[in-house]
Amino acid sequence: MQDISESILKYIADHGEVDTLDLATIFGEDHQKVVGGVKSIEATGELIRSVPSTRKSWKLTAEGRDILEHGSHEANVFQAVPKDGIAQSELMKCGGKNPKAGFSKAMSNGWIYIDKSGGAPLVRRKVDTIDDEVGAHVKAIAGGKESSVPDGVKNEYKKRKILEESVTKSFVLSKGPEFATTLKKLETDLTVEMLASGLWKDLKFKAYNFDALGAPPGRGQLHPLMKVRTEFRQIFLEMGFSEMPTNNFVESGFWNFDALYVPQQHPARDQQDTFFVSHPKMSDKFPLALVDAVRDSHERGVDGSIGYRYDWKLDEGRKNVLRTHTTGVSARMLYKISHQPGGFKPIKYFSIDKVFRNETLDATHLAEFHQVEGVVADYGITLGDLIGTFNAFFNKLGITELEYKPTFNPYTEPSMEIFCFHPGLQRWIEVGNSGVFRPEMTRPLGVPKGVNVIAWGLSLERPTMIKYGLNNIRDLIGPKVDLKMVQDNPICRMDC
Repeated sequence: MQDISESILKYIADHGEVDTLDLATIFGEDHQKVVGGVKSIEATGELIRSVPSTRKSWKLTAEGRDILEHGSHEANVFQAVPKDGIAQSELMKCGGKNPKAGFSKAMSNGWIYIDKSGGAPLVRRKVDTIDDEVGAHVKAIAGGKESSVPDGVKNEYKKRKILEESVTKSFVLSKGPEFATTLKKLETDLTVEMLASGLWKDLKFKAYNFDALGAPPGRGQLHPLMKVRTEFRQIFLEMGFSEMPTNNFVESGFWNFDALYVPQQHPARDQQDTFFVSHPKMSDKFPLALVDAVRDSHERGVDGSIGYRYDWKLDEGRKNVLRTHTTGVSARMLYKISHQPGGFKPIKYFSIDKVFRNETLDATHLAEFHQVEGVVADYGITLGDLIGTFNAFFNKLGITELEYKPTFNPYTEPSMEIFCFHPGLQRWIEVGNSGVFRPEMTRPLGVPKGVNVIAWGLSLERPTMIKYGLNNIRDLIGPKVDLKMVQDNPICRMDC
């Protein structure tokens, strides 16, 4: 911009006041480039004065350009009328691009008339020659001589959509109080050397812009998922629950499946649903007494149950997997409290942590997600207590549209799925699974007779999607998440 800026200053020094539109023509440059040069000059001080100005100009429309090339519509119609006349219907076929408008104008100009004296009416010429004034005006405007066309005529052509008026903003430039033909760089920093030598007295400094925004400081951001996780945790604590330890992503097949009364031939234990760990491949971290009780439950059943009637194999239970749920943590806690000194005491536990499943990724499924685990063990509790717990929990979240549907789980009976309505997707989405633990699971863990255990596993991601209006889970978590979405999220939500 330095070259164009100095060219502007030199021109003003030689010729005085000038419009930037004229400068663009004189320099052969784009008008915006000239305006940029003016802004650069203004940034260095009061070298020039610039007064905003507007200039109206006329330019041809698509129809105007067609007239420039082929002549006006009325002239084309006149030329299409032979000396012995022509039927109007035939004239409409050969009278140029817009014969209807051309016929009307040619009639009003007195160039043609309709002869009804003999039989069928014919269109005949009224004059021998014409002067195509419209075509001449269009050529003048296209050639930059628009001042030769009267304003009234131009407005008439505007109505006919031959011309359109454009307004160009520009600046009228003149010398300022500090005018010079060269630009001096303004100092932006006052240094110790300038102060010590007194050089600052002879220098010009750039004015401070106190309205400019400072650079935003870098800061950490809470992910929406972590905000909702904190909210979930706080609600459970307010409802009297205690948090379970969930610090093992790798789980043995015994705790992940067998202790939950999941048969060893169940499809969930196949590689298409579960991630198996290759190293260490096997585990022995489970009580041997519990192993025998679980084997008996699978092979022969408990409390009148006949079990699954197959040969349960310890080696299958020793295989390490990435845990597919945190229900194995609930099983561990039930085993622990059932064998604590003083016997069983009612408990309410929860946990929120990651689980892993070999899922097909889509708008509502990921291979790695969070499970909200809950377990309540007490005498005489029922499925009604489970539904009441859900209603209280989700109401605290502001989610009131809930549905419960019966389902099947190997380790709960009765079992039910929890659905929430997603306004963005306009459909019900599953947010969790739940039920009452079967005796075949609880008796081997040492839970006394008469004690019922209600439990659930909820999704953390799907309620978060509902709260934040997201339609695709991959916009919330994963490698394609827009970090700007995380950074621009409000500190808190005000749910009504």
